[in-house]
Amino acid sequence: MKLKESFYNRDARIVGKELLGKILVRKYDGKTLVSRIVETEAYIGSLDKACHAYNFKRTPRVLPLYEKGGIAYVYAIYGMYYCLNIVTAEKDDPQAVLIRAVEPIDGLEEMSLNRTKKSYSDLKRKEILNLTSGPGKLCIALNIDKTLDSHSLFSEELSVYDDEYDDFEIISCKRIGIDYAEEAVDFPWRYYIKDNDYVSVKEKGTR
Repeated sequence: MKLKESFYNRDARIVGKELLGKILVRKYDGKTLVSRIVETEAYIGSLDKACHAYNFKRTPRVLPLYEKGGIAYVYAIYGMYYCLNIVTAEKDDPQAVLIRAVEPIDGLEEMSLNRTKKSYSDLKRKEILNLTSGPGKLCIALNIDKTLDSHSLFSEELSVYDDEYDDFEIISCKRIGIDYAEEAVDFPWRYYIKDNDYVSVKEKGTR
């Protein structure tokens, strides 16, 4: 079942946890790529110095964050990679969830060609686990770029479904790559499925 608008119109910390295990579907050029969300991070503009819209900053780049939950916020990093975020909460309350890692389910050949230029059958185990184990990696594998910025998650091109999979434990810990964010560095707003092999970075003492 495709997630409804009410799912997204909530606090990013709640949505960030509840997106774990959900199915992300990307369709383009007659292709369908299916993956399971296994790692997320929450960002809340009103109090989070790591958020692009911290203190309600408004620039053309971050305007999608001010829309009602249920659209994509896609931005570039290092001038060459993209990150997929799902906007949450109500209009004018800038919040979003970064999709940090997904587990490939269907469309593996296309994901492999997008990411490595090699057939999936030619990949070694390490290469398979590396396909979508990070925000930039998964965007390459799923052919997600700036053209999907502000795109509705109720569309055919990009959507999220609930297949009622919930047999997992959630790990909550600090987010990654936000050393500039002062006290927000310590917010435990990264969530991932324990023991999943596609998680980008695992906390010490966990798998």
